[in-house]
Amino acid sequence: MISGKNILCFANDWHNDPTSKHQIMKLLARQNKVLWINSIAMRMPSVSSSDLQRIVGKLRNWLKGLERINANLFVFTPIVLPFPSSVLARRINAWLLRLSLRYYRRQLGMQHFQLWSFVPTMVELAGTMGEEKLVYYCVDEWSKFSFMDSVAMRDMEIRLLRKADVVFTTADHLQRDKQQFNKNTHLIEHGVDHAHFSSALHGGMPVPADMATIPRPVLGFFGLIHEWIDLDLIEHIARAKPEWSIVMIGKCSVDVSRFSRYKNVFFLGQKPYSTLPSYCSVFDVGLIPFAVNDLTVNVNPIKLREYLSAGLPVVSTALPECEKYRDIIQIATDYTTFVACAEQVLATGPTAAREARSHRMASETWEAKVECISGYLGG
Repeated sequence: MISGKNILCFANDWHNDPTSKHQIMKLLARQNKVLWINSIAMRMPSVSSSDLQRIVGKLRNWLKGLERINANLFVFTPIVLPFPSSVLARRINAWLLRLSLRYYRRQLGMQHFQLWSFVPTMVELAGTMGEEKLVYYCVDEWSKFSFMDSVAMRDMEIRLLRKADVVFTTADHLQRDKQQFNKNTHLIEHGVDHAHFSSALHGGMPVPADMATIPRPVLGFFGLIHEWIDLDLIEHIARAKPEWSIVMIGKCSVDVSRFSRYKNVFFLGQKPYSTLPSYCSVFDVGLIPFAVNDLTVNVNPIKLREYLSAGLPVVSTALPECEKYRDIIQIATDYTTFVACAEQVLATGPTAAREARSHRMASETWEAKVECISGYLGG
């Protein structure tokens, strides 16, 4: 692993659910000093209560200044103009961020530093702060999100790609696209906290209270429930198999009111990361019910490795990154086949091949991924 470096990292909000960004930076912070910059404007805010609450929360966090997570990891919440499509707003934001970050770098003794970004919206800063190395870590095709300005996001990303010293991507589709603009682009597939999720294999794990009365078998999902989840598929399963329970864990950012008519579909809300192995221990099948489209062909779902680490049989739609695991998961190309695949894995029994599935993931840890990244960075 690289060591003795200072890293400024632009990402999403630190206190959101753990993502690949969190996992990588927590590990790098063991031997490097990391300043994590909470999300800067990716889209214009709406007048929704959730956006207003987020704005208030950002103001509070900004007033607090630096937040210390551990000895080497610090979080800063910047205040920016939330107009990512505006060139003027982006330039003003870059000026504000340069001032703020210069102050906090001085406070933390980060004179020399690497600049990392998981988002393209900081492109105006790239190459202007005296960074020793610029790293772009691409985990999504930003221009394909319906709630973002696709033209502006694509333009920002291309400019960032051309400036970056090294680019990491998490899916084959992303790698092929980004290599057009930066030849030093590498594929680093997501890792997994194997020790955490494999604990679901061991007996004695408490059954979550909100799962105690849900009938088996349970087809489970956890993650953000957003536009990329195929809710029509979930409804098809609920209708076709009323004796199955479908449990959806995660924050809902789309309308799911239609499911109120189904007694076998349970939306349990967002749960702490620490509790997810307990839920896995009572799932009979792990679901990856993503719609397949221009956005999701670039997705590498971390939950695939988390389900497998927990020993769960997995049924997924035909995402390219899931196809790589066809030998140990079930891939469905249509709704009818998805139900048939779930029937097949349920028929084999709940414990069949659990240890083997989990063992397959033992070498795909986040630690292994960070070592690979460090190799490309020369550390």
